[in-house]
Amino acid sequence: MSVDAVVARVEQLRLLVSAATDPGGNGGKDFASQLITATTAAIPAASAASPLPAVPTLPAVDATTTAASALPPGVPYGAEITAAARRHGIDPALLAGLVRQESNFDPNAGSPAGARGLTQLMPATAAGLCVTDVTDPAQALDGGARYLRQQLDAFGGDVTKALAAYNAGPGAVQRYGGVPPYAETQDYVTKVQAFAAAYRGTPPSPSALTYSTV
Repeated sequence: MSVDAVVARVEQLRLLVSAATDPGGNGGKDFASQLITATTAAIPAASAASPLPAVPTLPAVDATTTAASALPPGVPYGAEITAAARRHGIDPALLAGLVRQESNFDPNAGSPAGARGLTQLMPATAAGLCVTDVTDPAQALDGGARYLRQQLDAFGGDVTKALAAYNAGPGAVQRYGGVPPYAETQDYVTKVQAFAAAYRGTPPSPSALTYSTV
């Protein structure tokens, strides 16, 4: 309601009061009814002039934003790899490098030895990790991340030894005191760490690629 409208309304009410006190005026019930009419007429005008602010509409929550990928755009299963890695306290880039080397991101990949899925779990290993379907990306990634976490814990957080254990078995790493002198395992560890470094955008550490061949 503008200032001019308020002034006009006050003047109207003043005139009504003057009429009520004037012996020749309307007074009594006539004055009361006019006052009520004048007062109630001001209410909608004020409401129309000063509407209540509209309640803002909040954007809908997109479930996919809660599992954002920590990997470069274009990495297959980036969000799922990130979620599994963080669930088990692993660098997402390291898990992505492992998946790249193990299956090249193919959930139906298999090896002659019987390993299958994104993280190439053997049947006995998968069963021990409670993975019931190794071709299911979510289960395969969680199982692979959990198994890699076990190797990291077993070898004091040494990534090189943990990767070697993932490929050749922890017994072989313990027996040789480091990466076993197997060409396949040494190549595996080198490539996984190189892939991981690429996903991080950093070069691999030369010391991390030096193995014991005792």
